[in-house]
Amino acid sequence: MLEIETLITLAAVAAGSGVVGGVLAGLLGVGGGIVIVPALYLALSLTGMDSALTMQVAVGTSLATIVFTSLSSGYGHYRKGAIDLGLLKLWAPSILVGVAIGGILGGLLSGRILIAVFATVAAVVALDLMLRKTGDDKAPRSFSKPVWAAFGVFAGAVSAMMGIGGGSVCVPLLSFLGYDIRKAVGTSAAIGFVIGLPGALIYMATGFGAEGLPPFSFGYVNLFCAAVIIPLSTSFARVGVKLAHSIPRRGLRLAFGLFLMLTSIRMFSDLLGG
Repeated sequence: MLEIETLITLAAVAAGSGVVGGVLAGLLGVGGGIVIVPALYLALSLTGMDSALTMQVAVGTSLATIVFTSLSSGYGHYRKGAIDLGLLKLWAPSILVGVAIGGILGGLLSGRILIAVFATVAAVVALDLMLRKTGDDKAPRSFSKPVWAAFGVFAGAVSAMMGIGGGSVCVPLLSFLGYDIRKAVGTSAAIGFVIGLPGALIYMATGFGAEGLPPFSFGYVNLFCAAVIIPLSTSFARVGVKLAHSIPRRGLRLAFGLFLMLTSIRMFSDLLGG
């Protein structure tokens, strides 16, 4: 059983990640996972659990919280007309296929591989957002349905493996394809639900019966951490939505890129240090 001190620390870290993750979910359409995963990864290491399981539990728990956070932030963006429902309907089926692939791989692969995937993808999309110049009035590019399907499978698979809502993949991708940054953020926030729900269920299933999990775990989803994070992340997502529609588009893109780069550096440091 966890010591009281460790349980308190775990709750504090979960609460902090819920607040910050919620704001970023609404602001950047990321589902909060890009904050929650590394925070839980560090906090869970304090429990003395097997390091091979730490990343899986962090990712699985993050996906469970994204189900609720994405509903909150997605609804906020929907009210402001920042969700492309046509794109959502087009993309959702292929994203689900990608989530199934990424969720199964994430539950079976080494935790160090997941860290490497997380850090690499975060660095690539951060550089893309910070360095590439895209006109705000650029018309969206059009692609055939098979190409959109390939994009969706890729986004779903990487997001499920990383434990994020898809924003760190979908936002830069939609921006590259010519979508307005605010509409890219809003649509990605809604996509978070499509990724989070099946992803969390898969992590529950693949981790069912695993030994060495912390108390209050259902497979690779820790219910204690999720219960702390969800009320905070859903509440503060509304704050992020307001910020997303009140700051310049270029500022929003740079803020997203800078945050992802700092996260990537942190994860690479942990990987090399480990």
